[in-house]
Amino acid sequence: MEEGIPRKPVEVSEEYKASRMHIYDYTVGTFGEVQAMRYWQRIDYAIDTLPDRYTYYTPCRHIPTKSLKYRNIILDAHLIIYRITAARIEVLDIVHGAMSVSRIRSVRGIRLD
Repeated sequence: MEEGIPRKPVEVSEEYKASRMHIYDYTVGTFGEVQAMRYWQRIDYAIDTLPDRYTYYTPCRHIPTKSLKYRNIILDAHLIIYRITAARIEVLDIVHGAMSVSRIRSVRGIRLD
């Protein structure tokens, strides 16, 4: 954990869960199950380590804010976009890096209950 940075719980959105499953299905069909499982594990590792490393990743350049609360994890061709709040880290979605900027910006509207 980074010094002086409080550990925060992580919550994931339904959109993130659906996108993750879509990526898995696509990867199985394109590269096979072994490769899909490897990528799935890499995604899981990034999320599992987020409570201690959420400030390590860069602010999301597609969603600029003064507070830098939107950040992304670059994982091969994908961006895992999350929002830092006072109480938690909200994983909003995982999107392909080649998606339009407007599509990437649309994740701002994702709300977690």
